[in-house]
Amino acid sequence: MEPQTTKRRKLDTTAEMPQASDDSNPSVPMGAAATQNPSGTAATMKSHKTSSAAAPFTGDAYNSSLFKLQVEEMLVEVKPNYAKRLGLVGNVLRKLKTLIEAIPNREEMPFHDATKVLLKTHRVMVPFPEPRPDKSTAYKLAYAKPSNVNVVGSYPLKTMEKADSTMVIDMVVTIPASILQEKDYLNYRYFYKRAYYLACIAAGLQNEEEEPFDLSMENLHGNDLQPVLVVKPGKNGEPTEFSKSRCEIRIIPACPKGFFADSKLHPTKNSIRPKAGPTGETVAPAPTPFYNATLQVECNHEAYLKLLHQTVKSAEGFVDACVLGRIWLRQRGFGSSVSDGGFGNFEWAALTALLLQGGGPKGRKALSPGYNSYQLFKGMVQYLATSNMVATPTLIQAGDPPIPKSHLPTFYDGPRGHNVLFKMSASSYDMLRQEAQVSLDMLNDEVFDQFEATFILKKDNPLQQFDSVIKIDSSSATGTVSPQDRRSNNWLLSSKIFNVLKEALGDRVKLIHVKFDDHSRWKTKSSPPSPSPHIQVGLVFDPEHIHRAVDHGPAAEDKKAAETFRNFWGNKSELRRFKDGSILESLVWTKTPNASIFEQIIAYILNRHIGLNPNRDLSIVGDSFDALLPDSVSDTAAFTSLKESFKTLEQSIRDLEQLPLQLKQLSPIGAQLRSSFINAPDYGPRNPLRYPAEVLIAFEGSGRWPDDVVAIQRTKVAFLIKIGELLELTSQRYKAKLGLEHHDEPLLNYPFLDITEPSGAVFRLRIHNDREQTLLENQVKSKSSDAHSAIAALAQYKYMFLQLPLHTQSVATHCTRFPLLSPTMRLVKKWFSAHMLSTHFREELIELLVIRTFLQPYPWRAPSSSMTGFLRTLQFIARWDWRNTPLIVDFGGIMTSKEISAINVRLEAWREVDPGMNRVVLFAATNHDVSGTTFTDGMPSKVVASRMTALARSACKLLKEEGLQLDPKTLFVPSLGDYDFVIYLSPKFAGSRRGKRDAKTAKFKNLDIQTEEDLLYVGYEPARLYVEELRALYTTTMVLFHDESSSNVIAGIWSPQTATRAFKVNMPYATKALGGSEETAGQVAIDKDAIMSEMARLGGDMVFKIELRR
Repeated sequence: MEPQTTKRRKLDTTAEMPQASDDSNPSVPMGAAATQNPSGTAATMKSHKTSSAAAPFTGDAYNSSLFKLQVEEMLVEVKPNYAKRLGLVGNVLRKLKTLIEAIPNREEMPFHDATKVLLKTHRVMVPFPEPRPDKSTAYKLAYAKPSNVNVVGSYPLKTMEKADSTMVIDMVVTIPASILQEKDYLNYRYFYKRAYYLACIAAGLQNEEEEPFDLSMENLHGNDLQPVLVVKPGKNGEPTEFSKSRCEIRIIPACPKGFFADSKLHPTKNSIRPKAGPTGETVAPAPTPFYNATLQVECNHEAYLKLLHQTVKSAEGFVDACVLGRIWLRQRGFGSSVSDGGFGNFEWAALTALLLQGGGPKGRKALSPGYNSYQLFKGMVQYLATSNMVATPTLIQAGDPPIPKSHLPTFYDGPRGHNVLFKMSASSYDMLRQEAQVSLDMLNDEVFDQFEATFILKKDNPLQQFDSVIKIDSSSATGTVSPQDRRSNNWLLSSKIFNVLKEALGDRVKLIHVKFDDHSRWKTKSSPPSPSPHIQVGLVFDPEHIHRAVDHGPAAEDKKAAETFRNFWGNKSELRRFKDGSILESLVWTKTPNASIFEQIIAYILNRHIGLNPNRDLSIVGDSFDALLPDSVSDTAAFTSLKESFKTLEQSIRDLEQLPLQLKQLSPIGAQLRSSFINAPDYGPRNPLRYPAEVLIAFEGSGRWPDDVVAIQRTKVAFLIKIGELLELTSQRYKAKLGLEHHDEPLLNYPFLDITEPSGAVFRLRIHNDREQTLLENQVKSKSSDAHSAIAALAQYKYMFLQLPLHTQSVATHCTRFPLLSPTMRLVKKWFSAHMLSTHFREELIELLVIRTFLQPYPWRAPSSSMTGFLRTLQFIARWDWRNTPLIVDFGGIMTSKEISAINVRLEAWREVDPGMNRVVLFAATNHDVSGTTFTDGMPSKVVASRMTALARSACKLLKEEGLQLDPKTLFVPSLGDYDFVIYLSPKFAGSRRGKRDAKTAKFKNLDIQTEEDLLYVGYEPARLYVEELRALYTTTMVLFHDESSSNVIAGIWSPQTATRAFKVNMPYATKALGGSEETAGQVAIDKDAIMSEMARLGGDMVFKIELRR
């Protein structure tokens, strides 16, 4: 979590960013200055109090003063220096205006003659939209001086923000009414004349010699009815004012305000007359709301100019609220383009301005002009989150005729006759609402600081955002609807795919987001390129239903619904009788090795309704992460079986009648018993569990325990021997074997008991005696000679006997709450192991990193696939400033802001006491352990923590670069090039080793029993013991890295303390004298060859080869 600090943070804009344009925001006349409050972050308390009662949305101020400071600082940092970067652009704009107004008029000419003249004399192709005009077109085309030239958008409003990409300035050129006709709104006539007018401007500018321009064309917001001319600095010659500004200018032809009557362009009206059929019959004209709305956009530049500039004057926080909204939308991948969702900077500004006038209950203002910028921003987020503009369209001062309901969102601006959300699809609107709901939850969080999640994190990477991504090649798609309303074929096909998948998947998914690409530019001498056939579908799963095998349809008695169901599913539907007597239309799915149920549904339904070939046209991304785990992600049977064996063992011990003390509790503490071990438990009668599952056993209190810690350890030995004997005597099902640990540390736990069942399950028991804590605390207070050992023993006691049971119980509970938590923890642990970091981290710390992703998932919802959980955890690790920020996990959701502040203060105290971070590097606190050091005391070192961060950042960088082409296996490939030496172990000693008869099956099942030879390999880890011995011998000499789960490699780096130095007695490593020059006289260097030889001798047959690299 974020500490209480005001440290500056840079916005995550490393992914490709949309261009910094307000995309047809309001306009102002050339050279006019917007009147506004530069800060816009505060309004007077008086105005706030008097107006908030009338505004139903967000009268709340900042949750904390820190959040307020962060927002204000960000607003200062993101705004460009207009005087420095954009000060010279005004000269370019005025020059462009002069050049455009100087373009000579063109007399009326027949349609096709006019286009041929432009192509022949100027090599400019007129960008007519589809359908292109036919040869029978009778009206003529002409060009005349524009009636007005205005600069519009973010530039005059000063709502631009700093970005690495080029800033875009929009210039609207108003077509004179003299070359238009009243009926031009019909059948694309206006858009054909607009395209010709734009081509004439291009022809007039392309021959400019004083300052040559680089001209190209693109569709405004992906709408091919609105091509625009893009003007960039010429590539040749000396740097100019234009090139230094790193800007580009879009020239947008527009229609005079009010030229077409609003009643003709109402959403219920038809403006594209259907042609008569081959037999002369006519089709009833359907409404064309998209076409009409596009025409209203052309007519309303001046109207929105007045609206937004009036809002700037009446609401002090409006400008900064637009900047906040701009950041929020960009970080989530939204934009005004149709392919980016159809909701961008202009839509945000227009909705905010209109909600300051109405949109609330009974026609009241939804937002108050007295709100500051943050309150306006939060009010907009709240409005988007809580309003359903599909079920209940928002109407602002709308008269007659009424606006009909639609499957698309409607925010109708009555005075301007325009649906502001006309470019949005059902898919993008669902996405926008969900993002707003998540953000509203973040902004209402009073415990944790959510500033970074709201504004800093860029969260539109599909592999982190969606659980599965379907890549579709729509070249062979069939059954698409003809574009009656002039929507693009890609939009129509995407909508059909969305509707089909929504019907087919139902409650298996929580979100379906369909996206296609409409960002393309072309040269003025070329025709517009064909749209890309590639469509991308992102899906967010519901883990409870995604793997469901049987879908229930309507009852057989409901004939109409049953017929609809059969028509949709075809021969996949079948009639079935269920145990309760009901007869239902049903779907039965069977998981196969090659395809999950979800993939089968996708392949079948898109082939049936869209005509897509699953093998050729579909590619599903996301399931490859599941294959990285040793066992199936969704299969928890192995962990469940081990837990059942534990319950059986617990009952068997409770049934023992000859124990000296009454059993109090058996507490699981092993990773296998909380479903977080990398490898799912794999055992059998002749193949005992490789790593015993650890368990604590506690007895009722008794005064007969010794008053000495060492004596208590010896008493535990007797207890465990007795338990083993009783179990073996009571039942032949168990085999018990006593083990000893910590031989050189008498204050630590000494004995353990391995209990093996005939099934192969192995449990390691340790006795928990709470008297140890009191005795150790007394030794620490006495400050005796062994106080230092007592401190270490007390910390180990709290870790083993107090925190591990709580941690295991909490993790196991949350694995039930979040089905994907277990596979995600195993995947993250595999990543740590693959990069040879796992031996430097307690596995409980790694689990906390993953659990945080689920309990504090912002800016997303909790992960619903192992892929999203894994990649989001890596992103957190990459961004985690562990030097100044604690890791805080609130298992119960009960922590208060005071407790969070206390944890931050405790971290600051640790950094003051230990500024070199020699003892505590990472600080991880939970609601069970606010000390923050239980799982991090002494490990990892600062070098290893830095290595972890560097590897996570490299993984995130690769994710951004590769995108959907990412091969998950590449994230788990270790790099050995950074290490100074590498030790290769013999394969038979590395990783997991089984008994000789593992792969064999007994001929007779009644002989399939354990032998003493099988039990010898329980806990057999020679590589781990070898690494531990090397670390003990060369503590100050080197840092070793090893993957104890599977790798046969031990890698190491030399400590900086081993650098060349003057000789002294009792140096902790082998040295050799440096001869030669006077400068090296008396100097010694580490003898690396000798140390390598010692390490090889210690390893014996275990060491296969050693490479000394530097």
